[in-house]
Amino acid sequence: MFRHVLEESNIHAAIREMVAQNHLDIVQEVINAIEQHDTVVVGMAQNPAVKSVRQALTEAGVQHHYLEYGNYFCQWRRRNALKMWTGWPTFPMVFHKGVLLGGRKNTKDLLAHGELKSSV
Repeated sequence: MFRHVLEESNIHAAIREMVAQNHLDIVQEVINAIEQHDTVVVGMAQNPAVKSVRQALTEAGVQHHYLEYGNYFCQWRRRNALKMWTGWPTFPMVFHKGVLLGGRKNTKDLLAHGELKSSV
């Protein structure tokens, strides 16, 4: 898979540190959660897709750790750092054993095909 990411050499030296540190805290928090839990759901309040995927995981017996960042009215800049980091454009972002599965539809498809096993 090839994904375009701006090369460091194409970022002016004066702003490289600013780019590298932009909302690094939220990215690091998600990385830490992925390292500590088999399944992690990253979402936002008021989003029905997030609620739906969490319910589907629970019903399938898949324990998951949930991280919530803002809602439709706040924290969009912080959430944008996660979108840039993963390349995934929407929430929820579901990770299993360190691998980004995608969102609600992708995760539900994997559950339906038995690719995610119960962790209870």
